[in-house]
Amino acid sequence: MIKQVLVGVICGAAVLTVGILIGHFGITKTGSSAPSWVTDVTKDVDESLIDKFLSEVDNIQIQENLRELTKVPHMATTAGDEQTVQFMLKRWQDPETGLDKAWREEYLVYLSFPDPTNPNKVTVVSPSDTVLHQVREKEKNYTSDQNDPEVVQPYAAYSPAGHPKGKLVYANQGKPSDYHLLNQTVDLRGTIAITRYGGAGRGAKAINAAPYGVIGVLVYTDPLDINDGLMSDTSETYPHSWYLPPSGVERGSFNGQYGDMLTPYLAAKEGTYRIPVENITGIPPIPIQPIGFEDAYILICALGGEAAPASWQGAFNCTYNFGGPGFKSTSAFNDSDVKMDIFNQEKIKNSSNVMGVIRGSVEPDRYVIYGNHRDSWVHGAIDPSSGTAVMLELTRVLGRMVKQGKWRPRRSIVFGSWGAEEFGLIGSAEYTEQYFAKLSERTVAYINVDIAVFVFIVKVAAPGLDSTSVYDNWIRYSNRTSPNHGTIPRMGFLTGAGSDYAAFVHYLGITSMDISYTYDRSKTNARIYPAYHTAYDTFNYASEFIDPGFLSHQAIARTAGNVLIRLADSLVLPLNCSDYSESLDDYLNTAVSLYEHKLKAWKISMEPLKHAVASFRSAAAHLDHVIRTSDLAKETPLKVRKINDQLMLLDRAFLDPLAFPDKYAYRHVIWASSSAGKPTFPGLADAFASAESSGHSRDWDKVHFHLSVLSQAIEGAAQTLLDVI
Repeated sequence: MIKQVLVGVICGAAVLTVGILIGHFGITKTGSSAPSWVTDVTKDVDESLIDKFLSEVDNIQIQENLRELTKVPHMATTAGDEQTVQFMLKRWQDPETGLDKAWREEYLVYLSFPDPTNPNKVTVVSPSDTVLHQVREKEKNYTSDQNDPEVVQPYAAYSPAGHPKGKLVYANQGKPSDYHLLNQTVDLRGTIAITRYGGAGRGAKAINAAPYGVIGVLVYTDPLDINDGLMSDTSETYPHSWYLPPSGVERGSFNGQYGDMLTPYLAAKEGTYRIPVENITGIPPIPIQPIGFEDAYILICALGGEAAPASWQGAFNCTYNFGGPGFKSTSAFNDSDVKMDIFNQEKIKNSSNVMGVIRGSVEPDRYVIYGNHRDSWVHGAIDPSSGTAVMLELTRVLGRMVKQGKWRPRRSIVFGSWGAEEFGLIGSAEYTEQYFAKLSERTVAYINVDIAVFVFIVKVAAPGLDSTSVYDNWIRYSNRTSPNHGTIPRMGFLTGAGSDYAAFVHYLGITSMDISYTYDRSKTNARIYPAYHTAYDTFNYASEFIDPGFLSHQAIARTAGNVLIRLADSLVLPLNCSDYSESLDDYLNTAVSLYEHKLKAWKISMEPLKHAVASFRSAAAHLDHVIRTSDLAKETPLKVRKINDQLMLLDRAFLDPLAFPDKYAYRHVIWASSSAGKPTFPGLADAFASAESSGHSRDWDKVHFHLSVLSQAIEGAAQTLLDVI
């Protein structure tokens, strides 16, 4: 498996002192044997142990883990969530298969819930306020799971409460360009917009609408985007297939940043300073509510006005119109309004992370962290319990090896079961804020397994079994050509904040990996597995339609565990700087192609960036050569530690706390999120798009600024890979 690369900063006098002491006490007297620690310090990863681990990972154990984890809904801070906390602690404190230590970390965080005594409502009302149609408040029952009283009503977390009433319009995906086009045809003041998921973030659909005078937003999942156009629950959708049934509603957090919103850059502990609620940014300024496509079909097909563009049309067997605004005069709704009654409440609640550790034997102060969130919107079989089920099996196998005295990792392994992820990656973000210094100085890498298996619908041998290895399956369906390695599996970049890796990558600059087994995208248009964030994401759904037999879950556990053991046990960290330089080369080539000609007109040179990338390429090749040509098992431990620190700290060298003043907790200048949609350096791409749009010289100055930030960060990172200053 191809691995991503890390960060480097060289120690000073303290490390030199340690090296002198090691050298002094490491000299053996004539005729005496080497002390036992010499063998431990020079020991490399044990391939036979990895083989043993792979053989002991049990798909049935993973299945039973998932069955237990999905017995009840476990939304963050609810009774069901506490039940899963206790389950995790019991497993990690087991005397035969548990970890060295397990505990809970508590945070007081700002969350948003619907009012259980006053459900949110969306209705179509006549001019005399007669209700002509009411949107379904809860999803249709197909199994006993949907009948559980703890199934939360579909709602938009962090939507403000309110009671807007107005004519309906259709705004496609709620992107800025969508509202701009719609506003050219329809007066949007006082209207309610219906939008479909995709194209823009959840909360952005309302944030983008408000400047045009829109007073409320509905959002639904179009069958074209999730179901390959299928709509009937009598034969086509769940419970007959993996597709979303008509009443299914995607819940979600509608805030635009991660971490607790009242305690930015501070851990949300009791007594921590909290900003005023009115100072929170990035949340919807107007009410927004998700609905199922059975109701969206009724509303959209009744809309009047001009026909929307072809790119706005969905799977419904009617023309998607802009809206008059409002409905056709020939429809049953005629001159009616849509009314939203939203009663969401914000509360500060106690949320728990469950933490566990296996202490390292040689370098206990170096951490490999493996994590996944525990909370779900409902039963959460796939998101996130598939990942939790895998993590529990991984810790069972490794924990038993430790308890039996058969193995102890070189470096410490920290496991995190994060709380309140669904509300904005809160548990993991608060953990990184609380332990900022320790994690920044000591963490080797972070592995995230959230949704372990999206779906296994390709009819081939199970990955990792029989004749099909994970590597072969991967390279068959997703590959790229590397100048150094030839055809290799394609890996994506963690450029956004889709899961708990975000704070580790973007805030702390820790090399991270997010692993999942996904589906052949040539076989379906589904943007994600269809039951995502709905009441249908159950054990039955997972076991029947996602991964019957749980062999793909087993493959993920084996793959993630393999990576974890190698990061924890290898004498030299299995990270490759030249692989990193390939990514920088690709980014540079794209940037030159897209921007250089226009930048010359503004007398802005890209030569410093080209030089910086070349410097990094040379420095990476140099460090790779040092590693390849050194017999590090026979070298002083200080040399190994020095090289590992260079590898470990490489990503930290790309941090710039001033690069993105408008992006909360984004400091990594290579992997930050971007709205420009270009496969290149994010800050440069966004600055160029803004300058090209406005034409203002001050915006071109910002392009120059980001070029300088990039050039100096890359040049600085290159310097950390060299031997001396």
